[in-house]
Amino acid sequence: MDYVIVILVLIVGIAAGVAIGLIVSRNMANSSTRRAADEAKRLIDDAERQADTLRREAVVEAKDEVLKMKQEAQAENKERMREVRAAENRINQREESLDRRVESLDAREHQLSSMQGQVERRERDVAKAMEEVNVRLEEVAGMSPQEAKEELLDSLRDEVTHESAAIIRDAEQRTKAEADRNAREILSLAIQRVAADHTAETTVKTIHIPSDDLKGRIIGREGRNIRSFEQLTGVNLLIDDTPECVTISCFDPVRREIGRITMENLIADGRIHPARIEEMFSKAERLVNQQVQEAGEQATFDCGIHDLHPELVRTLGRLRYRTSYGQSVLNHSLEVAYLCGVMASELGLDPAPAKRAGLLHDIGKAIDHEVEGPHALIGGDLARRFGERPEIVHAIEAHHNDIETNSVIDVLVQAADAVSAARPGARKESLESYIKRLEKFEEIANAHPGVERTYAMQAGREIRVMVAPEQVDEAASVVLAHDIAKQIEDEMQYPGQVKVVVIRESRAIDYAK
Repeated sequence: MDYVIVILVLIVGIAAGVAIGLIVSRNMANSSTRRAADEAKRLIDDAERQADTLRREAVVEAKDEVLKMKQEAQAENKERMREVRAAENRINQREESLDRRVESLDAREHQLSSMQGQVERRERDVAKAMEEVNVRLEEVAGMSPQEAKEELLDSLRDEVTHESAAIIRDAEQRTKAEADRNAREILSLAIQRVAADHTAETTVKTIHIPSDDLKGRIIGREGRNIRSFEQLTGVNLLIDDTPECVTISCFDPVRREIGRITMENLIADGRIHPARIEEMFSKAERLVNQQVQEAGEQATFDCGIHDLHPELVRTLGRLRYRTSYGQSVLNHSLEVAYLCGVMASELGLDPAPAKRAGLLHDIGKAIDHEVEGPHALIGGDLARRFGERPEIVHAIEAHHNDIETNSVIDVLVQAADAVSAARPGARKESLESYIKRLEKFEEIANAHPGVERTYAMQAGREIRVMVAPEQVDEAASVVLAHDIAKQIEDEMQYPGQVKVVVIRESRAIDYAK
């Protein structure tokens, strides 16, 4: 019973505690709600006050910005109005100036009209006066106007002929002097920079033997050794009464060199028979072919040309054994290439194509004994077949004027070829051909009318022509020198250049009695 009462009391206490807690919690919640409402109201009031403040500030700033913009617009309008007024003033001034000019032009036009009338009247007066003068001149001279005109033209023609000859002579002298000075500077620089040997080389044709007894062994029994030698090498072996020597003759310089080496090796070995000849020939052929290839490769390397066709390189090497007037054609080609490169550089051109054309300009001489025609055209055709550029081919073909020159490279190759050939000691000429050349010079000059005597001087590099003064005047002497020089260029071949000097001497002779 007591437990029940205790439990009941506890239950009642718990219920009372819960009720009291609920009441207290409700009271606290109501209190918090009121405080929150008060805080919210306070915040809202503060926000409204700040918003009013910001709105008033924004309105004030907007009014200030509008006022500022309005002031700027007014200032800009004033500036524009000032510019417009200035432009109007300038336009008014220009209009006034144009009005003054128009008035001045009107006045000048009126003045010109009056002057034109006066000029027309004067022209009529002058024409009338000229007619009267012509009539009087006809009466005085006894000639018609046409006859007087012809006589005047004849006198003017003679005067103009003399004056034109004098002008042409002066212009030619000045032009030649300037061109010669520039050419001498370029050529002298090229010659100084290209130092080359000029020892004249000759084709080896004579081979010395220890004794004349060896000639019989070279011929062999019934001539079998000499026949075998000539069939293998393709050369002619000449054995005559000349003591201790035999002579090799062949148009092909490479075959001639192979024959020379074969014969020298046979003489050194002492055993001469067909089998030994064949063995020595094979060795000499391999040696010469190797030397030809090396010579061509060395020449292209020295000139800095590395894309030449192999067949052109080999053909170029064959020029090692080709000579022209005693000068090695390969050395001559190298020298021409160097000269072309130097002169092209001095003229501001690319030296590479000039050196290439100079190196290949005489390549036709390597096969001119096999192909008909001039060596320049043969070389041009050979270069064309192996892919050389058209300008290089044209320079090769034109270096002896077989075709007309059309580029600077053509002229450079011609000049370098002449310089290389004309160097002292570079080439030699037979006495017979030299004398014939001098006689031909004198014959060409003597064939012209008015020439009394002709002298070829300075080894044929200068021709002095003596003319009859009563037949050739000063103007005609200039024309005569030009005609003789032109005929020599067209009809003859010669190294370097030939100077033609026409001498006209006037003598006054009288006798004291």
